[in-house]
Amino acid sequence: MEQFEGPLGLLLSLIEKEEMDITQVSLAKVADQYIDFIKSRENINPDEMADFLVVAAKLLLIKSKALLPFLYPEEEKEIEELEEQLRMYKEFLEAAKKIEKIIGKKKFMFPREFNRKAILANVNLFSPPKNLTKEAMLIIINDIINHLSVPLKLDEEKMEYKISIEEKILFIQKSLIERIKLNFSNMIKGAKSKTEAIVSFLALLELLKQQEIFAEQDELFHDILITSITKNN
Repeated sequence: MEQFEGPLGLLLSLIEKEEMDITQVSLAKVADQYIDFIKSRENINPDEMADFLVVAAKLLLIKSKALLPFLYPEEEKEIEELEEQLRMYKEFLEAAKKIEKIIGKKKFMFPREFNRKAILANVNLFSPPKNLTKEAMLIIINDIINHLSVPLKLDEEKMEYKISIEEKILFIQKSLIERIKLNFSNMIKGAKSKTEAIVSFLALLELLKQQEIFAEQDELFHDILITSITKNN
């Protein structure tokens, strides 16, 4: 893995490693790699980890939207913002590389002919009145300060605990021990948030990948029936 600074640096390195453009499809494809990399890192301090988790949450949203596009039409703006941030970050890195090349060539100055008369003719110079005192300046400065708008106090946001994929996997496994079949709609009926429903679906995909369960869907958008492969056999 190439060196990176911050979550956007990691995300950009994963996309470039796969030789892909910055699109929703690319972001969905590298979501698992991004989360696995965060899990493997033990030296990320709590303040930086919060930034990494914010981007991870957006990647999970993009991945779930790619799988279930009809459920999340209102989240399109948030996804586009992440794409735009990543493109701007890439442009910033490319500009930094160009500046490094210029510095490497020792080209720090680009002099031009100085024409004092031409400059004075096109510039409005500040010429204070001779009787201006520090007391008068203080009155003017205080008047300017009093007319400044008060900065708005932003609302505080707190990170809340969200259920993990591992917990949902254990929930599905336990449910299939107690019953033969399980409907996905019943499984997410008690979900307290949209995030929990997404995590439940990702847990289902993980169990399918591990070939621990069998899932079938009669028609498009119909309920998903989950069965334990062990019980099937």
